[in-house]
Amino acid sequence: MRELRGVLLDMDGTLIDSEKVWEVALNDLMKHLGSVPLPVEARLESVGGSLDSSLRICFREAGRDPATVPADEYRETGEWLYSRAGELFAHGVPWRPGARELLVALRAEGIPAALVTNTIRVLVTRALDTLGAEHFAAIVPGDEVSEPKPGPEPYLRGAELLGLDPADCVAVEDSPTGARSAERAGCAVLVVPCELEVPAGERRVQRSTLSGVTPADLDGILREVRARA
Repeated sequence: MRELRGVLLDMDGTLIDSEKVWEVALNDLMKHLGSVPLPVEARLESVGGSLDSSLRICFREAGRDPATVPADEYRETGEWLYSRAGELFAHGVPWRPGARELLVALRAEGIPAALVTNTIRVLVTRALDTLGAEHFAAIVPGDEVSEPKPGPEPYLRGAELLGLDPADCVAVEDSPTGARSAERAGCAVLVVPCELEVPAGERRVQRSTLSGVTPADLDGILREVRARA
């Protein structure tokens, strides 16, 4: 008997290869701020983060203390970043290996899925042109929670919208920030790294790719995590 009740999936770097889009957008923002592109370390620091964390990194690397940036300028800079990212998303974003096949299989087996991301609703809507809204019973964007990842609220909200206990769900993530969020919410976590290595954890199972991963595999991951506990 299957123990898995639902699947909660990150978007950027997990389902679609959009981290490269964000790299372009962030470096364009650095140019907009009159600075050089982000150093590699700062770019990696931004992976999986929220709009606020990305803006803080960019202002810092541009030589400005984020805490002293006027609120209007901070807001307008965020709007500039998302406008630029939206232009890039409009050109389409490639799938991560195995992601499309997993979504199709989940839907075919009647296992509800929620999209849980730090990206704001307007960009998620554009990404759904690639992902297909029909694959998701719920969507939790980063601008519709009070505390984005790595806080647990996004995954708690995703499970709630599916009418499920997070402990009965597997979250699929690619970053340390996202894995921590899902883990704190009480989910078992399938980690498929994209840009960053993700540390091991008691509630985490690592795979190198989603290619070949099936709903039965996710059920096995949930059982494995429960057995550890």
